[in-house]
Formats: sequence, C-alpha cells, structure tokens
Amino acid sequence: MHASLVVSGLNKVYEGSGRRVEAVRDLTFTVEAGELVCLVGPSGCGKTTLLKCMGGLLTPTAGEVRLNDRPVRPPGMAFVFQEYGRSLFPWMRVRENVELPLKQKPLSKVRRRELVTDALESVGLTDAAGAYPWQLSGGMQQRVAIARALAYEPDVLLMDEPFAAVDAQTRADLEDLVRGLWRERGITILFVTHDIDEAVYLGERVLILSASPTVVQEQLKVDLPDERDQLHTRVAPRFAELRTHVYEQIQAAKRGGTDTGPPEKTLT
Repeated sequence: MHASLVVSGLNKVYEGSGRRVEAVRDLTFTVEAGELVCLVGPSGCGKTTLLKCMGGLLTPTAGEVRLNDRPVRPPGMAFVFQEYGRSLFPWMRVRENVELPLKQKPLSKVRRRELVTDALESVGLTDAAGAYPWQLSGGMQQRVAIARALAYEPDVLLMDEPFAAVDAQTRADLEDLVRGLWRERGITILFVTHDIDEAVYLGERVLILSASPTVVQEQLKVDLPDERDQLHTRVAPRFAELRTHVYEQIQAAKRGGTDTGPPEKTLT
C-alpha cells in the first residue's frame, strides 16, 4: 500500500483547431510513501490536467510519472473527483457502486465483499449499503466515492477538489474523515484543492503551483501538530501564518511573479 510517487519534467500541450495550449510546463516533485500532500494554485493553472496525467487518464507530452520507481499504471491509482453525483451509477445500490472497480481485479466474490464492507465501515456508511446514491445527501454520496477508492486498495489516492460542491459543515466532516483514513491506513494521498485553508489544514506539505503554464512555485512544509481538529487548529496563530503565506504566494503567481525561496522550506 505504501508508495512513493515521482513526477519528473511533466509537460502537457493541448493542440487542435489551430490552437496550441501549454497547460503544464515543467512539473517536478515527489510525494513520499504514506505522505498527504496538498496542491494549490491559481484557478485554471492545470491542476486537473496534472492529476489526469498522473493517473494515466491523459498521456503527457513530455516527462514521466513513476510509482515505486516504475512507470505509473492506472491500477496503482484511485481517483475521487469533485462531481461525486456523476461518478456514481444511480441505478446501482451503494454496495454495487463500491464493488464495481473490484471486478477488474482477480478477486473472489468473498474477498470483494470483504473489501466493500470494510470500506463502507471506514467512511461510516455501513447502514447505507443497500440504498441508491440518489437517496443520499451530497456528503454521503462523496463518502461512497471515497469508499469505492479505498476498496480498490490503490497505492496512491488522487483527490481532485473532492469537497468543493458540499456545504461548509459537511466539508469539515469530510476533511477530518480523510485525515483519519490517511492516519489509519498509511495511504499516500495527493489532494488538489483551490481552498487555501483546506490545504493547510489537511496537508503535511503544500505544493504551490504557478499560473498556467504550470511549474511548482514552492513546496511548503506544514509544521502544525499531527493531531488536528476544526475547532482549535484553524484558530492557532501558526495556522494563520501558514495560510497567509500560501495566499501571498498564489497572489504572486497570478501576477506572474514569484516569491520563491529554496525548493522546500518551512515558514519561520
């Protein structure tokens, strides 16, 4: 389950209809095994393009993504997208939605059932296994999507702004769920968000991307305590310092400037 992810010189150019758009210029960074890293940057800076290249859904124009020192293969990754409603099949019950990707693996029915049961329990949805997605709230539907990703037992979990479409209270609950699952399972997570507070609250590190075409502008170590909660962490002076720094970096990126220091730094 533990995996290190290395992105080297990743470049993606879209060409068509007489236009050439360089979405990602030269991205290089590493996510260590068992690390939770958040990715933030200006709107339209290529965050989703990056994730799709990393997960094997898009072919990069140049560069590569390696997982445990091997070229990445889609089965090593699981995605959780923002549009949870569109990623679940409304005519299938929750249990069947979670089980579906497992049918691509050489697993017995008993093993599939075990993985689904464990995943639903992990996200607090044991009682909803027989429901249909449309019978659930938005937050519960996103929990189903997270359970489906967990059941697949991926090396890396790629999360693309997964909580952008839910209300603030639900979002706080889901953030704590992700941190809890990460700590329990030791899974490697790359979490893309446009929410600076969310990035600082969740991550061990925050990668700040430049405006498009994208490069890594800064890697910031989040030196908050491991034990975090919505009530105390977000009002801590250190949290405010970190979020202010990330905000300033993103504003600099929008202006096309940069306040970068060393490749990775701890804000002091």
